[in-house]
Amino acid sequence: MPGAGKTSLILGTLRELGDRARIGVIEGDIAGSIDTEKVLSGGAQDAVQINTGGNCHLEANMIDRALDDMDLSALDIILIENVGNLVCPSHWALGEHLKLCLLGAAEGHDKPVKYPEIFAVSDVIILNKIDLIEHVDFDRTFFCESVRALNPHAPIFEVSCRTGAGLAGWTDWLLDQRVRVQVGEEVACVSH
Repeated sequence: MPGAGKTSLILGTLRELGDRARIGVIEGDIAGSIDTEKVLSGGAQDAVQINTGGNCHLEANMIDRALDDMDLSALDIILIENVGNLVCPSHWALGEHLKLCLLGAAEGHDKPVKYPEIFAVSDVIILNKIDLIEHVDFDRTFFCESVRALNPHAPIFEVSCRTGAGLAGWTDWLLDQRVRVQVGEEVACVSH
């Protein structure tokens, strides 16, 4: 969703990983290149902007063209930031190996019930802005039980991209997935 912290998560991931992984980013937005500029200045090895011109999601052919503009041999992980909503991205396969669903605590604990498909198909769920939970109406138990009813296996990471809380657990998990790719298991890119 807009404002959930997608770009902030990428920036926090870049900071936390440091030199442990070379990260490329594909930024999807309706217009503009603000986020691409942010991730490049935040330490991404490479970044490509895709503007959809009004479409609510990226598509595989867009990703294919963006990958042509990247030096894949110089990257360990590619993060794809899809256009911000919880509906359209769940319907379009991008060729990613992992699908990430990101939700900000201020958006409410009821989102898994309202938008079940994205939570059901995601390989990992990240709850961002946990530093705001005590200031907003967010029921952790309801949220976790709702996610588990849809997706019993995806890890749920609670993070604050602003303070850095929880990012180490997320990035350690991400690096573990990258290692699995190197030994032949099917995991590589992360999109949300």
